[in-house]
Amino acid sequence: MMDMKKPARRPANPLFSSGPCAKIPGWTPTLLNEAFLGRSHRAKDGKARLKRAIDLTREVLQVPDSHLIGIVPASDTGAVEMALWTMLGARGVDLLAWESFGEGWVTDVVKQLKLAEARVLKAPYGQLPDLAEVDFNRDVVFTWNGTTSGVRVPDANWIPADRAGLTICDATSAAFAQPLDFEKLDVVTFSWQKVLGGEAAHGMLILSPRAVERLETYTPAWPVPKVFRMTKGGKLIAGIFEGETINTPSMLCVEDYIAALDWAKRLGGLEALIARADANAKTIADWVAATDWIDFLPESEAIRSNTSVCLRLSDKAAAGLSTEDQAAITKAIASTLDKEGAAFDIGAYRDAPPGLRIWCGATVERADLQDLLPWLDWAYATVTAARRAA
Repeated sequence: MMDMKKPARRPANPLFSSGPCAKIPGWTPTLLNEAFLGRSHRAKDGKARLKRAIDLTREVLQVPDSHLIGIVPASDTGAVEMALWTMLGARGVDLLAWESFGEGWVTDVVKQLKLAEARVLKAPYGQLPDLAEVDFNRDVVFTWNGTTSGVRVPDANWIPADRAGLTICDATSAAFAQPLDFEKLDVVTFSWQKVLGGEAAHGMLILSPRAVERLETYTPAWPVPKVFRMTKGGKLIAGIFEGETINTPSMLCVEDYIAALDWAKRLGGLEALIARADANAKTIADWVAATDWIDFLPESEAIRSNTSVCLRLSDKAAAGLSTEDQAAITKAIASTLDKEGAAFDIGAYRDAPPGLRIWCGATVERADLQDLLPWLDWAYATVTAARRAA
């Protein structure tokens, strides 16, 4: 019988949301005291801070000098849609979808851009499509790490170096936590509010020389909104990638992102960030292996995320339960822990199968995850006991 006693110690930081995610350890508003406020972002010092954010991104994320980095509007969504609206249509496109955000890019391309030469390769939550079926004579759009399914591609070995099409990669919950092979990626996008715990509404767009060539040699058949335009007169607007943003950014958010990047450098850079996320995910994995009521949503260990860790009731715990019953149990667990102040925002994404989702990125302390685990067991025991008694 599972111990029903309420744990005595709560996580020091119960913030396990998958976005916006926990701030860097030790974060305080004083880190933003030097923010460039009340001035034009196009002033010399404003552009310098934006360029500093770009340069630190290159250093920490280990982006090669061959690739350009720009700060763009509307978070990761804006960055992905800039690429889709300006680059697709030159050739056929393969769209990979195994969770809700990948499905969103399918909707953009098929229903909004209405590309006739679009092919969709889908897999249910917990699985990947057959990557061997991807045709790299076409452009390819995919998420590196499915934030809502906890499924990631294991590596970039499935992408050929001599591909004809572009690879457009939504890496928003992978950047700074999983190694990205930039030689295999022509467009990489992410937002600040994931692994580094930055603020929302700003996106990052990383372009390979092949992506720049596409922009300068191809004109889409549809109108392109101003905030998506990266060329003028057939030439790339280079200033976008030097800190001259298309629209007005929040310089307070920029300063916060710089503070997170500085923290990452002090920590040891990309390798240290990946190691923290891996250790956090292993904490959850060890508990899952020893616990009979919970299991991973991803079916294979090789494709499990180390950031957005998605869980479901085990086959044993779910036996005889409808999907609605499983949803009721997992929602009650998340709600119970929220009320107790032990964990916030750990319910599965609204479109995902019933379950729990625990963020394990680098800004989360392993000790907090260790303190969370007894609360998960207690909440499950409490919720199921109440259901039996009802």
